[in-house]
Parts: sequence; C-alpha cells; structure tokens
Amino acid sequence: MTVGANSFSVSGYGPERSALARLLARDSAARRLDWPILLSALALSLIGTVLVYSATRNRTELNQGDPYYFLIRHLLNTGIGITLMIGVVWLGHRTLRGAVPILYGLSVVLILLVLTPLGATINGAHAWIQIGGGFSLQPSEFVKITIILGMAMLLAARVDAGDREHPDHRTVVQALGLAALPMLIVMLMPDLGSVMVMVVIVLGVLLASGASNRWVLGLIGAGAVGAIAVWQLGILDEYQINRFAAFANPELDPAGVGYNTNQARIAIGSGGLTGSGLFQGSQTTGQFVPEQQTDFIFTVAGEELGFVGAGLILLLLGVVLWRACRIARETTELYGTIVAAGIIAWFAFQAFENVGMTLGIMPVAGLPLPFVSYGGSSMFAVWIAVGLLQSIRLQRPVSA
Repeated sequence: MTVGANSFSVSGYGPERSALARLLARDSAARRLDWPILLSALALSLIGTVLVYSATRNRTELNQGDPYYFLIRHLLNTGIGITLMIGVVWLGHRTLRGAVPILYGLSVVLILLVLTPLGATINGAHAWIQIGGGFSLQPSEFVKITIILGMAMLLAARVDAGDREHPDHRTVVQALGLAALPMLIVMLMPDLGSVMVMVVIVLGVLLASGASNRWVLGLIGAGAVGAIAVWQLGILDEYQINRFAAFANPELDPAGVGYNTNQARIAIGSGGLTGSGLFQGSQTTGQFVPEQQTDFIFTVAGEELGFVGAGLILLLLGVVLWRACRIARETTELYGTIVAAGIIAWFAFQAFENVGMTLGIMPVAGLPLPFVSYGGSSMFAVWIAVGLLQSIRLQRPVSA
C-alpha cells in the first residue's frame, strides 16, 4: 500500500524507480532497440570525426585557417543525423509509408533544382544546391531513401493486405517507373556514382519483394545495354570517362587521371599493420591525397591506423549490415523487409565501392564512406536509414 501520491510503495518502487523499471522493461522501446547497429554507427561517426580532423587540420586552403573547422562541422552533422534518426523512430516507418507521395515529390523537386541556376558543381559533380553560410545540399542522397520507401510501398501493398503472395508484373512496372524518374534526372547532372547506388538499391528491393527473377535478370541486361548507350552517346563528362580509363589501366596517366588512386594506394600501403600513428601519416600530412576528408577518408585510416584500424572500420560496417539483415529477416511485414533490404543494398555497395576505389579494385565514383566521410547530406541520409531500421525492429511483436 502507499501513504500518499509521492510516497514509496511497499514494494520499494518510487516514481523514479518506476520510471527506470519501465525503461528497462522487456517491452520498452529502449530494450527493443537494436543497440549493435546504433553503437556501431555511432562509433563509425566518431572515428570519422578523428579521421576528418587529421585530413583537414593542416589544409588552410580548405579550413579557412581554423584547424577545427571540419571537425566541428562533422560533429554537428552527426548530431543532426542522430536527431533525424530519433524523429524517424518516433514517427515510425508505417507513418512515413503514408507520407511517401509527399516525400517522393519533394525529392524530385530538389533534384530538379540542381539543374537550375541554384545548382552548384563541387568536386567535378554538378549535384549540389548551395543554401548559404557555407552549407550545401546533395538531394541525390535523399532520393535513395525515397526510392526505397516508394518501391516498398507499391510492391508490398497487396501482399501485406493478403490479396497476393508476390507482387504482380503490373506492380513491378509501376515500382520501376517510380525509381526511373529520379534516376534519369540524377543521370543528367551527371552523378554517376549515385546512379550506381540506386541501381543496386532497385535490384535489392526487387529481390526482397519476391518479384519474378526474370525482372532481376532483365534489369541486369538492360543495365548493361544502358551503360553502353550512355558511353556511346557521350552523356558522361570527360572526367568520368577518364576515371574509368584510369581504372582499366592504372599506368595510363599516373600524374593525371590516375593520380588519386595511385596516391591512395601509397597511403594505405604505407600504414602496415598498426599504422604510422594518428596525425603522423606522411601522405596525409603532406596533402598528397585529394578529397581525403570525403571520398578518400579510408586512406587516412589505412595510413595512420594501419590494417588494424582500417579493419575495425570494416568490422563495424559489417555489424551494421549483419544486424540489418536480421531485422529484414525477422519483420512480419513485407514492407519492412523491403525497406531493410534496400538499406542493406545501399550501405553494402556504397561501402564496397568507396573502399574498393581507394585500393584500386573499383573505379573512382565519388561516393562517401557511410557514417565516416565528411558531408552533411550523406550523414543525414544514413542516420535516417538507421532510424528506419530501428522503427522496423520496434514495431515487430515483442515475442519475436
């Protein structure tokens, strides 16, 4: 029994203990979150903060004379990203399902704005919108999310309603059309790296949806034909063609188009097992690797932290992917499975491409390393994706 409203009960639980007990209860949101994903993503972002600082502290032409310029902004981007994740978890992926038409329309408008005078070219890619104050937005990062949500909404609608076991051909065509529009616009920028990621996302979504394998095989064939057509029609910019040429023949122009890759491999190779020490890398300190805080951030880890540090980054990314696969497998609705599968395809390919291009086993495509590379748009997008994964996990039955 209790004596008063603010008194302790006989069982020993006062208001504060009761709040803690609720927080730690088996069915509480805190207990049901996927903590391995959350902690791994946070660790990657914090490691990225240190690597970004190492890559930019001496680059006065970039940091405006402030060695902490990029460090502070990277932390700020991470904080905003985590806030967005919390907002997504609070809203829930099912609520966002109803807002997909609005989100899709907004993302298309944003990428169209890139093709107007508001668009800006950064690092050779005309894929940005300058919003003032030194800040810019890359809409294609958010298009990845809306493609996943939009295709999942269409492909899962009749299946989750119990009308069908698998999406029919008409639904697949509609889903592909939804993805094709923003992908074509992004291709016109041209932002080849983002298009490559989106193609992999579409394939991952179709595989997870249970659509006929003929669609997947047909898309792979269509993609090969489309790549040849893009090459022959001259849609790609010269710098993008040169990147593929340098990948095919690393010795083609080691002081020109092959410079980035060659310097990246030198940096990683010099790190050895344990690295040269944080802030002690000669390639990083000497500023030999271009765009080291963004596309080539992995070279800082390879040189200064060595195989051990670079391996830790890959291990943490592996944990994120492993837990995401578990979430996709355990959810009871097709919509959640497709969303999780799209995120897995996105993270896996983008990480492989980013690390691969620094090692010379993939062409340079201008893609950031998820959670690690500097860049607000990328950081916001990946943390929103983490929020979607957490929401899918939270809304499954407690007994699962």
